[in-house]
Amino acid sequence: MTFMPLLRIEDPAVRKAASGGFALFALGFRPFYLLAALFSALAVPAWLLVFSGHWTAPMPGALWHGHEMLFGFACAVIVGFLFTAGRNWTGLPTPTGAPLAALAGVWLAGRLMMAFAGDTVAGAVIDLAFLPAAAFALGRVLVQAKSHRNYFVLVLLSLLTLCNLGFHLARFGVLALDPLQAIWAALSLVTLLETAIGGRVIPMFTASALRGVKQWQHPRLNQAAIALTAVALLLWVLGFAVLGAPLALVAALLQLVRSAGWNPWATRRTPLLWILHLGHLWIPIGLLLLALTQWGWVPRSAAVHALTIGAIGGLIIGMMTRTALGHTGRMLVAGPVETSAYVLIQLAVLVRVASLLFVPLWAIAGINVAGSLWALAFGLYFVRYLPLLARARPDGRPG
Repeated sequence: MTFMPLLRIEDPAVRKAASGGFALFALGFRPFYLLAALFSALAVPAWLLVFSGHWTAPMPGALWHGHEMLFGFACAVIVGFLFTAGRNWTGLPTPTGAPLAALAGVWLAGRLMMAFAGDTVAGAVIDLAFLPAAAFALGRVLVQAKSHRNYFVLVLLSLLTLCNLGFHLARFGVLALDPLQAIWAALSLVTLLETAIGGRVIPMFTASALRGVKQWQHPRLNQAAIALTAVALLLWVLGFAVLGAPLALVAALLQLVRSAGWNPWATRRTPLLWILHLGHLWIPIGLLLLALTQWGWVPRSAAVHALTIGAIGGLIIGMMTRTALGHTGRMLVAGPVETSAYVLIQLAVLVRVASLLFVPLWAIAGINVAGSLWALAFGLYFVRYLPLLARARPDGRPG
C-alpha cells in the first residue's frame, strides 16, 4: 500500500517572522532610495545654511549644492533604479548583500568627503569612485544577458562619470572649464534618461492601472522629441544660443505633443500616476525656459530649477514610491503621506520658478520656502519607507 505524502502546511507565524527580517541590502532600490531621501532631506537645508552664511562649504556653495544634488542625490536613485530594473530586464541577479552594501558605502563616503573635504584630491577621488563601480556591476549583468537594448544606460553612467571628472578637474584648475558647465552637462544627461525611460514606463503604468484608457504614441515623434532635446541641451551647455534657443523651443513643443498622447488628464484622480505625468511635464517647461534664458528674457536659474526640482524631483519621488511599493509586495496605491510628498514637490518648484519669473524681490524667500518644502517631502518619504525598505517583503518573496 502506498500513501500520498502529506501536504506541508506552513505556519503563518513562521512565514511572518521570516518575512519581517532585515532586508536592506536585498535589492538595489532599498539602500539607495533610503540614502538618497535622507541625504536630500539634509543636504538642501545645509545648502540653505550655506546660502544664508551660517555654514561654509569646502567650495563655492552653489557648486557644492549643484554637484551634490546631481552626483549625490540623483545618481543614487538612478543606480538603485537601474540595479532593480536590470534584474527585471535580464533575469539575472544584480548586486545584493555585501557587494551592494559596499557600493552604498562608497556613495556615502563620497558624500562625506564632498561635505567636509571636497576641495582635496582625496575627496575628489572617493567621490569619483561610485559611478564607475556601479557601471561595472551593472555592465556585467547586461553583457552576460546580451541585453543590447539597455546598453545605453552604461553609456549614460560613463558620461556622467566624465562630467564628474570634468567638474573636479575644472575645480582644481586642470581644465579651462567652468565647473558649472560640467553640472549642466550632468543635468542634461539626467534629463535625457528621464525622458527616455519616462516614455517607456509612464504610458505603460497608465494603461495598466486605468483599463481602457485612450492613448496614442508615434515612434518617430518619440525619437524626434528625444533627439532634439539632446541637441538643444548640448547646445545650451556649450553656449551656442543662436541655434540652441530655437531648438529648445521646438523640442519643448515636441515633448508636449508626445506626452499629451499618454492621456495625463485621465490620471487626475490617481496620485501614483499624475505625479509621473506632472514630473515629465516639467521637461518641456524647462526646455521652454531654456529657450527664453538663452534669449536673455528670464533668469537661467528658472530653467535649471524647472528641470531639477520639477522634473528630477517629481519623477524621482514618483518612481521611488511606485517601485518601492511594487518591489516590496504592496498595493500600488499612494496614501496620504505619498500624496503629501508629491504636492510638496510641486509647490516647491512653483514657488522657486514663479518667484524668479514674476516676483524677483521675493527670490531669496522663494529659495528658502522651496528648499523647506523639498526637504519635508523627502523627509516624509524616508520616515514612511524606512520600515518598508529595511524589512523583507511581507509575502516572503525575495527582493
